[in-house]
Amino acid sequence: MTQRVYLGIDLGAESGRVIAGLWNGKAIKLEEIHRFPNGPVTLAGTLRWDVLRLWAEIQNGLALAGKKFGNAIVSVGADTWGVDFVLLNKNNEMLGQPYHYRDARTNGLMEKAFATVPRAEIFAQSGLQFLQFNSLYQLLAWKAHSPAILDAADCLLFMPDFLHWAMCGAKRAEFTIASTSQFVHPLRRNWSLPLLKKLGLPAHFLPRIVPPGTTLGKLRKPLPGVKVVAPPSHDTASAVAGVPTAKTGKANWAYISSGTWSLMGVEVQKAALSRRALDLNMTNEGGLDGTYRLLKNIMGLWLVQQCRRSFEARGFRYDYAQLARMAAKAAPLRSLVNVNDPRFLNPPDMPKAIRDFCRKTKQPVPKTEGELVRCCYESLALKYGEVLASLEELTGETIEVIHIVGGGSQNKVLSQFAADVCQRPVVTGPVEATALGNLLTQVRASGELSSLAEMRDVIRASSSVQRYEPRSSAAWAEAAGRLVIG
Repeated sequence: MTQRVYLGIDLGAESGRVIAGLWNGKAIKLEEIHRFPNGPVTLAGTLRWDVLRLWAEIQNGLALAGKKFGNAIVSVGADTWGVDFVLLNKNNEMLGQPYHYRDARTNGLMEKAFATVPRAEIFAQSGLQFLQFNSLYQLLAWKAHSPAILDAADCLLFMPDFLHWAMCGAKRAEFTIASTSQFVHPLRRNWSLPLLKKLGLPAHFLPRIVPPGTTLGKLRKPLPGVKVVAPPSHDTASAVAGVPTAKTGKANWAYISSGTWSLMGVEVQKAALSRRALDLNMTNEGGLDGTYRLLKNIMGLWLVQQCRRSFEARGFRYDYAQLARMAAKAAPLRSLVNVNDPRFLNPPDMPKAIRDFCRKTKQPVPKTEGELVRCCYESLALKYGEVLASLEELTGETIEVIHIVGGGSQNKVLSQFAADVCQRPVVTGPVEATALGNLLTQVRASGELSSLAEMRDVIRASSSVQRYEPRSSAAWAEAAGRLVIG
């Protein structure tokens, strides 16, 4: 078979890239074409995304791919983080610079929304975990400070939908990314228009929702004629599609998509909408083939990333491998934090935020870099154990193995901690699960694969994994008992 090439655009919180999947009919090989930095831009005291620069970098990557692979390129599709969006007017002009989800303008808006629509009703209409940066509260923020912009908006496009529009002109909302908004109905799989109406929010700008694998059109430039295919456009949805499990269709395995965020959950056929799911603040986000990702959003390695940034500001430069070694040498289970506490969402100084938490909760205050990072790793692992128990309770299944995928799967210290806390084997890899899920959805859309199970067969044949066995959990159990909310 002649080699065929599929292109994936994968944007994360720290970087973006254009990546090629070289497909020979049995296995796929990845080749990074272009990588570029990403991150928030400060503008007049707010945090924004520089989407025009990102689009320029993507075009550079596509041009490089065209020079290298030419007519072998079949299609391209984009995945990004969730919740954030671009507003276009009827003339396709951007309205405002899109906000970053960590911007402070949504502070307190969840509670104001609950005064109008009860929390339980919002959950029934969306199935989503309550996070202050969900698109629902971002729309409320727009309504509060710039209602004229909402009135003028003709189309709302989530970040990957915006990139697909830039590529081919299609204005569609891919299902998995739309499901992160907190205004997609978890049973009807369409916009929750009654919820928006009760909150006084317009809906005239919402595009049609389409499933992952939909062909949206043809690329205009720089590769005219190449198909644009929507993958699971929320990066976690692509990452879960990229988990190398042989148990597709069962809920007896869990995943952690580990990076800036840790998204821990199970793949289920129906959204979990019980009162207990609401009380546990779990989320039901869309997946491939009509599945749902029953999961918890956990603050993730953001804590370590921001500690590293603070260390660099003080003149101490460490890579992540060095920080992991330093953490491994620090004393165990001295200081623990609630990683999902709002004070860790975007503090100006993460080490100070961690130390203040420990001081307030009367724990030893981490002093060294290694102590700080170990505190982050151990606290994350304990949160994984808590979420594991919630997932088993909600599904009635015993989870037999945990798959960690994404960049964080390379962290051997955290992976072993996860096995120890959860008392389950942990299988790590592939690092490139998101790219694999994106690209193989495109392969399937071209007719060369027929199912999610087949996609995962290819992933197992195309990647390697590492296994961590659980060690004694007595010290972890004691630590979990003294972990406080703070």
